[in-house]
Parts: sequence; C-alpha cells; structure tokens
Amino acid sequence: MNRLLRFACFALAPVLAAASPRPNILLIVADDMGYSDLGCYGGEIQTPSLDGLANSGLRFTQFYNTSRCWASRASILTGYYPQAIRRDLLPEVDRGEYGMFGSVSGANGVRPRWAQMLPAYLKPLGYRSYHSGKWHMDGDRLPAGFDRSYSIEDQNRFFSPQNHLEDDVKLPPVKADSGYYSTRFIADHAIKCLKEHAEKFPDKPFFEYLAFTAPHFPLQALPEDIAIYKKRYQAGWDAIRQERLARMKKLGIVDCGLSPLEPETAPRWNLTDDELNNEISPNELGHAVSWESLTPGQQEFQAAKMAVHAAMVHRMDIEIGRVLEQLKSMGALDDTLVMFVSDNGASAEQILRGDGNDPTAPIGSAKSYLGLGPGWSSAANTPFRLHKSWTHEGGIATPLIVHWPAGIQARGDLRHDAGHLIDLLPTALEVTGATRPSEVAGLAVPALPGKSLIPSLAKDGSVKRDSLWFYHDGHRAIRAGDWKLVGKSGEPWELYDLGEDRSETKNLATSHPGKVMELELAWLKKAEELRGLAQQDMPASQSSPAVDPNAESSAPPAAPGYTVSAAKLKLKPGMGDEYKKRHDAIWPELSKAIRDAGISDYSIFLDEETGTLFAVLKVADNNTTAELRKTELMKKWWDHMADLMEVNPDNSPVRMPLKQVFHQD
Repeated sequence: MNRLLRFACFALAPVLAAASPRPNILLIVADDMGYSDLGCYGGEIQTPSLDGLANSGLRFTQFYNTSRCWASRASILTGYYPQAIRRDLLPEVDRGEYGMFGSVSGANGVRPRWAQMLPAYLKPLGYRSYHSGKWHMDGDRLPAGFDRSYSIEDQNRFFSPQNHLEDDVKLPPVKADSGYYSTRFIADHAIKCLKEHAEKFPDKPFFEYLAFTAPHFPLQALPEDIAIYKKRYQAGWDAIRQERLARMKKLGIVDCGLSPLEPETAPRWNLTDDELNNEISPNELGHAVSWESLTPGQQEFQAAKMAVHAAMVHRMDIEIGRVLEQLKSMGALDDTLVMFVSDNGASAEQILRGDGNDPTAPIGSAKSYLGLGPGWSSAANTPFRLHKSWTHEGGIATPLIVHWPAGIQARGDLRHDAGHLIDLLPTALEVTGATRPSEVAGLAVPALPGKSLIPSLAKDGSVKRDSLWFYHDGHRAIRAGDWKLVGKSGEPWELYDLGEDRSETKNLATSHPGKVMELELAWLKKAEELRGLAQQDMPASQSSPAVDPNAESSAPPAAPGYTVSAAKLKLKPGMGDEYKKRHDAIWPELSKAIRDAGISDYSIFLDEETGTLFAVLKVADNNTTAELRKTELMKKWWDHMADLMEVNPDNSPVRMPLKQVFHQD
C-alpha cells in the first residue's frame, strides 16, 4: 500500500477501507445532463445502474463543473481551471480586436505544454489508459497518453456520425439505418478495451475515460426507450419540478425552495421564435413559461421532447450497467474507483446543425433535430436557476457519484463538501500514488488548484478550501464557504447564502455590500492569477490569450501589432459537413496563396455551438501588400462556399471589425 493510502487508512480507519496501492479508475461523464435527472438525485428517469453505484457508494450534493462542455473536459483531464490553460476565455473590457475567439483560448484553445492530462501522470506507474466517446480537447488522444481511443467528433447525430476516429485514425462515416447508436457504441468500445486489458494486461491497472455524448442535443433516442416515457411528461414541467423537489428533500440532496422560471432568459445564440416556429414546429417554444399557458398542441409537443431526453439518460444508464458488468466479470469492480459527473447543467439551447430538422420525422428519430429548451431544462436542473453556460447553480451544479468498495466503507451516504471538477485529478493522483512533476518540457508545472477528495470519502466536511471560481460567456461567480457572488453577463453582482438559499432566490447584495466587495476582489484576484498562467508558453504566432466578447474588466489589454477584419456568415441548415468537405478541398491552394501574400494569420472556422461561421484575416499593420491582397483571397474562398451560406441582401460577406461581430447576437 502506498504511503498516502496508509496515512488515510490509519487516520480515518472507521470509514475508509484498505485498498490496493494501484486501484483502477473509471471516470464517467454525461453531456448536458440536469442535476436532478438521475433517480438517486430525485429524478423520475429510470437509472438503476447509477442508483446502484450511489446506494453502495457516495453522492456529493454540492459539486460543480465549469458550465460548458469543452471547459469541463479541460478541468477533468488536467486538473486546472480551463482559463489557466487557454481552454476557456478570460474576461476583458476590450471585446477583442486581437485574439480571435477559439484560436488562442476557448473551444479550440491550445494548452500550455505543462498542462498534462491524467494518463501522462499514470503511465509511469504502469497504468493503461483508454478513452471512449466525446473528446472536445485540443490535440490527439494517443499523444496525450491514452493507449486506445474511440473518439466521436460529430455531436450532430446519434445514429450515423460522419466524423469519428479510432486510435486517432479517421473511420468511415456511419451509414443511415446501420443500427449504430452512439451511446451504445461508446460503451461497446469501453467494453472492448476492458476485455483486451483483462486478456493481455491482467497485472496492470487501468484508467477508462468513458465520455458519453448523451443527453446533449439533438434529442435522438432508440424507439423502445422513448416508448417507456411516452406519457410520463404530459403533466408538464411545473408539476415535474415540484415532484422532483419533494423527492430531493426526502433524499437529503437539497433543503431549499424551488427557483422561479425565468421566461425572459434564453441562450443568446438560440433560434428566434419565428425561426423555431418555421424551422422546427409551430408548437416549439423559446422561453420557460408556465405549463398551463401552453396550448394543447404545445403541451403534446413539449412532453414528447422530454420523453426523448429521459430516454437518452435511461439508455446511458443501461450502457453504464453493461460496462459495470464487464468489470464484475473481470473481478475488477470492487477495486475500481468509479466517479460519475455531468459536464454542465441541462441545456436550454435550441439551434439547428448537422442535417437540420425534418418536421415530418418522428420526434427523437434520426431526421429530427430538437433541443430540450428552457422549460424542460429548468425541470432537469430542479431546483436551481438557469441552465448550461450560466454560472448560477443550474449551469454549474453536477451530481458526483463515487463508488469504490475496496476503498470506501460508507454505503449510500451523502457528502456536502463543496467540490469542483478540478478535484478529480488530485483525487486520482492520491489514490494511485502518482506524483506531479516539477517540470514538463523544461517548463515549471504550476500547483494544482483542486483538492483531493480522499478525506471526504472517509468523512463529510473534511475538505476545506478558500473558494471556487467560475467564469464563462461573460457570466461569473465565486463561492467562499456558503457565500456565493454571481452575475449574469453585463448585469450587477448578486449575493446568496447557499446554506439557506441554494436555489438563489433571495439576493442579499444590497444588504451585505461589504461581502460583495470582498468576494468581488477575490474573484478579480483569481482572474489575474489565471491570466498569468494562460500567458505562459504561448504559441509563437499569438501575443495574448483570447478575450471574452461578453466580459467586463477594469483594465484594457495591450494594443495588438496587427489589425483584424472579419466576415460573420451563417451556414444554411444541414450544410456543416459539406462546408468541411469543401474547406478541406480548397485549403491547400488557399493557404499557399495566403503565405505568398505575406498575411501573418488567416483563419476560417465554424463555431459549431451556434452554427455561425467566422472568417478572419489578421494583417500586420505595415503590410500594405497583404492589405491589398486580402480581398482577392476572400473572394476566392467566397466563390467556393457562397451557395452554402445565408447572406445579406447584396449577396456578399458581411464585412465588419471583429469587435462588432462579437457585439451581435
């Protein structure tokens, strides 16, 4: 037994069992799942596999993610806040005449070389590491330390993905009606890796990173799973929220009131009401209004959507059960540390991507493309406020289930320690005895911001910390003890005592101005610390981390050495794959012309979250030749892509400074 575990077992012997020095690790991540969706967290969805883990393990009631897919994965795999490693944006007063969104930080940001992923820490100890499912990180999987990987890069389809890879090698597109369903296939790959491990490496421990794409939009599920929930949600989201809250209180998960619906709030990139009615259904809704205000047709349509969401969670639980059965058959389950989390709260997003939506297709089928929407997202996040991408509790609260029979004596207990995804890697390091190197690639490795949860596995209330910090899409928050300071993008700070008001319904900012100031200063100090880390080991072509278009700060950034102009376009529905195909075809010729023209940087990328395409030219201030040539280059690209785009009336790209692009919805 390694030194750290000997200490833990000695100090906390009544509740921490003796475990092997090299336990296996199974880390399971759901995508866009609500806080109360699981049965063991108060939901009505049938989740016996995860409920079983909770009943023979632990449930954390105050655990947090980062509120967005890629940012959470950065914290899970590296142990750092995503802003520190350029995997999410930093706040800034200037909305970004430099640093294109996505090219330095954010969804396409490149980590500093010192920001290793967990497999790199485990490999020296003899661990084999496997990845199955969603990636949404920079770089490939095998160079990050994984020995095997199945990566689904296409979140537009559950039945026939067009972009997926095995061991970093692209696979053929999946044909329609092939029988493929991504949730099932992701589990199949994990089981294949575990079987291979048992056969070829029985004496080695393993780390399996099982990252489902469910229940992320589009709402697509197997017909037999949808049928189970066909009538369950006809009572509406108001009734479901009340039912869930009652069960959550009985389970001891929360002790607070139910937050009100917020009908004025929806993701800024959602389709408009007219677009929802015309492109989805006249019964689609863009706002969380009372259920009784809906027409019968709207109620029927909305209930059918939630049935699909439930079916997706239900199927994920079934597939998790299959993976657990494989571990049992290997005799490995008792000494496998299993941790389950969601990457953010349930999503209120309603956008169109991939193949678009066929209004005549059955809801939940391969040809439909629906989002859960704010009404049901509010129910999935019961009892909390708001949704994915916000930093109120509905956006950042996640279940954490921990199961490890050989290492935890407690069965079915709750843990109320506040924690964050940044804690998972330090926990894995402690249970395995892995150490954090002082240097990587000649670069000093910063201290990890998270805390090992091992003390909390033994005894509730044993993990202490100063604060937890949050920022995404302009929304910001900090939690210190039970105090939480939180603000929507561009709006004043709100202050809550989560010990009394976890659902954030009583704003105490005006009655405790001193606490607001104290926490705001702590938030700003942390932001500057993260900025300093993000500026380390910067790619040579970039001068500063990217900035957030919705941010506020007290000091403007330094002026860039180049100017930026941009075109903001919109792909026609269903044209995402065709765009990528054409881009790959023209890029060799176009990139050579760019280099020949002397342009310092040129990027065209599709923001898959919003379906918006940005074309950006970064031109050195003194390079007049490049300035003259850029219109030729844009025309060449435009001629190749024009028929895929929705355009302005004069049938040309919309030219504007980057700052104006980001001010637009």
